[in-house]
Amino acid sequence: MKKEKARKEKMEKEKIAGAEKTCNDVKCHIHGKLKTRGRTFEGTVIKKFPKRVVIEFERMVYIRKYERYKKSKTKIHARLPACMEDEINVGDYIKVQECRPLSKLIHSVVIEKIKEGGEKK
Repeated sequence: MKKEKARKEKMEKEKIAGAEKTCNDVKCHIHGKLKTRGRTFEGTVIKKFPKRVVIEFERMVYIRKYERYKKSKTKIHARLPACMEDEINVGDYIKVQECRPLSKLIHSVVIEKIKEGGEKK
């Protein structure tokens, strides 16, 4: 009974994420056992690797000495599940959420694609 309920919830989660394709990836937040928690970030994909993407986003940092703000860029490495690999390309605007540490660099996973963008040259 509980297994059926869990399977139904997983199927609903799949529909929400837009990843109809199934994958055998254990480190997939939709089809695998990876649980997401913590903060979410939105940014532009600047590099794409086989199982990882690098996103970059700007934020405002307050400098107390000068009583002013400055723009600061932050880069985050995120796990790219096999089921979303075809959808996401360089230049796309995506949403990333924190999870447990997956490697030395990767501490987050790609949740969804928000907006399509052109490739940077």
